Amino acid sequence: MGVFVVLPLVLPLTAWPIARLAGPRLHPRTATRVLALVGGVLAVCSTLCLLLLMVAGTAQLPGNPLPDAWADPEVRAVVPYDEAVGQAALVVLAAVVASCGQLLWRHWRVRAGATRALNGLTRDRRAVVPDERPYAYALPGGPRGRVVVSSAMLELLDARERKALIAHEEAHLTGRHHRYLLVAGLAARANPFLRPLRFAVAFTAERWADEDAARAVGDRRVVARAIGKAALASTPDRRLPLPAFAAAGPAPGPVPRRVAALLRPVPPGRAWPPAGTAAGLALWTATAGAAASALSSANATLVLVTVLRGATEAL
Repeated sequence: MGVFVVLPLVLPLTAWPIARLAGPRLHPRTATRVLALVGGVLAVCSTLCLLLLMVAGTAQLPGNPLPDAWADPEVRAVVPYDEAVGQAALVVLAAVVASCGQLLWRHWRVRAGATRALNGLTRDRRAVVPDERPYAYALPGGPRGRVVVSSAMLELLDARERKALIAHEEAHLTGRHHRYLLVAGLAARANPFLRPLRFAVAFTAERWADEDAARAVGDRRVVARAIGKAALASTPDRRLPLPAFAAAGPAPGPVPRRVAALLRPVPPGRAWPPAGTAAGLALWTATAGAAASALSSANATLVLVTVLRGATEAL
């Protein structure tokens, strides 16, 4: 295995440049998909790295569930290992599993709670909740999902701005942005180096919905005005792991940057920026890092499995 087993722990650093440049330099649809994919690959490889370090480093500990043949001195001489590193990897891996499980549970609980709260309301795709707090969010579930808007939010906006709000939330449902947000959130919990990607995906997913809403309404300034009004009246609720309209704070993204982007021309829709640009170089770097992480993980896994399988068959 050698150095290949630890590379996936640090290769997420290669995604930092594109996390910084994706928002202003890439089309938000492309940025969201690329960042979620790169983050997911890097997170899986990082977690696999911890698993390999744990298996190699704890095979000789009493009471471990691994086959006895894996602790044979001849096998240990072939497989590089460190018991202290293995025990540390065990603790970190347990923390990763617990953290990711907590996020999944929270995501399911919020969705289930919101669904129960809407049971007494209309079954239409758009549900208006009588509430003095202004908010709007996309609630996944069922064949199409639902758009949830408070009465206070609707009172803030005029007719065209309401249309922009509804188009924005429906874009979240159509694009299944909650899945990208969940992948990015799990990746950040699997490896802290991937936290910048989580914030970047939250921002680009909102920008993606902004652009779809602007196309549906036919006026970018109307969407920008609706976002600004909603943001001034809203208070951030970080407990809601769903795409929310114009919420303040770092998630789903700085509102002034979204408004400024809507006041500029439509971003180019090219799938991949030129290699000579800053965004192109950053994207190639992140792609190379993800590929190197995948190859390193595959190499280390293959070596360890081959050695341990051979030891089990020989003894």
